Amino acid sequence: MPVTEAERELVAYELAYHVLPTVAEGEVDSVTAELKSLITKAGGQIFDEEAAERFELAYEIEKYLEGRYRRFSSAYFGWVRFRLDTQALAAITEDVEAHKAILRTLVLRLTKVEEENPFRFHEALADLKVRNITIADEEMAEGEEVVEEGGEVVDDEKVEEVVK
Repeated sequence: MPVTEAERELVAYELAYHVLPTVAEGEVDSVTAELKSLITKAGGQIFDEEAAERFELAYEIEKYLEGRYRRFSSAYFGWVRFRLDTQALAAITEDVEAHKAILRTLVLRLTKVEEENPFRFHEALADLKVRNITIADEEMAEGEEVVEEGGEVVDDEKVEEVVK
């Protein structure tokens, strides 16, 4: 017996996205609104989001635009969490990836724990829960950075142990 629309269970997803840095800062919200519109038109229910903010990428990302490959070292990063029928996900993913202002996307299926405890990236950066440290070590190139998560930042203190 086929499953009716009312009987389908909606699954929680997160759409993480990078907006091109060439988009004007005032237009980033409209790009986000377009992404959210794609989700709601497909029957999705948005329940959480983190607004896109500009930051420096860990590495350059290449994208083919206007007839040539261009490299980007920064982008606007944000995410939207929503519930949706699994059969509608492929169409949304395709539409989002085809959007001309999007540099990169990632769609994740959320567990119940992840759904209840979102990680707010921009807040973590502001609270120094994620920080860059430079390590002078013979095994690493001079000035190469290692990202360490968690802990508190203490000025003028050297990191003596590196987990490899």
